[in-house]
Amino acid sequence: MRFFYDLTGMSNFSIITEFLLMEFSNIRELQVLHAVIFLMIYLAALIGNLLTIAAIITDSHLHSPMYFFLSNLSLLDVCTISVTFPKFIVSSLSGIHSLSILGCAVQIFFAAFFITAELALLVVMSYDRFVAICHPLHYGIIMNPARCLWAASGSWFSGLIYSAAHIGNMFRQPFRGSNVIRQFFCDGPHVLKVLSPDVFHTEFLLFLTSLCVFLLCFAILFSSYARIFSTVLKIPSVEGRYKAISTCSPQLIILLLFIISITLAVLSDISDTSPVQNLLIALSYTALPPLMNPIIYSLRNKQITVAMRKLIRRMVYSHSCKTYPTPTWKL
Repeated sequence: MRFFYDLTGMSNFSIITEFLLMEFSNIRELQVLHAVIFLMIYLAALIGNLLTIAAIITDSHLHSPMYFFLSNLSLLDVCTISVTFPKFIVSSLSGIHSLSILGCAVQIFFAAFFITAELALLVVMSYDRFVAICHPLHYGIIMNPARCLWAASGSWFSGLIYSAAHIGNMFRQPFRGSNVIRQFFCDGPHVLKVLSPDVFHTEFLLFLTSLCVFLLCFAILFSSYARIFSTVLKIPSVEGRYKAISTCSPQLIILLLFIISITLAVLSDISDTSPVQNLLIALSYTALPPLMNPIIYSLRNKQITVAMRKLIRRMVYSHSCKTYPTPTWKL
């Protein structure tokens, strides 16, 4: 919806009061199909990450810094996909694809919050593996519980600061122009197209500052894993090298997946891409990491796999005992 105003008798202009999100089909059956597909992806990511968190909490063998950070990563993945998918599922079923300015601000804020916090957490996890492999004798002293808690809290706090800075700038003036967003959620790059010139200028400066910070994070990540692989290659036994690599390979795969998805989102030109390309690019960083991270860890980490199996067996056994109670016999 737009309202039109007249300022000092000059030309009229439109002020956006809501955004219209893209619908991928006008056919009702296809809209329902899209909702079902997104619901299946959402539930798969939700179940996988919540199982990972529950397995880490309930298994005492996984109460270590590496798995503490992994539980935080899984929680961030749950939050990231929950920002966008439920709204699209409801919109597809109801046929209402509009989003208020406040709703748009909330989506952009939390998407930036969780994605930035995940990048910061991946930096912390790389440092954890660096200490574990390169300085194993000092691991317990360096990565003590207090420092792990502060590192995880710092990751979440950095995401909060980053998203608050962008939202405070982007939504400080009314939006003018087209209110159509060619995406299934309120995506930041699409909103930038309707910013006023002075807000866009400030946002561009914030983007350059953020780029410098992100490049610093990538430099730390590259340095950590370069030192890790340099140390692993010096291990004399093949079994020792394999054990060291197996502890950091899931994190490295997740990191590469995260970098590739974010790179696709940043480098893509939204004005020249088709709706299908826009959808695939958005899914690469909103759905792919939350969906794939539990699979990567369950396939590459035997301890997580064993803990999940124990948890599932315990849940099934508990449910079966409640459903079919053991009869008591009286003489």
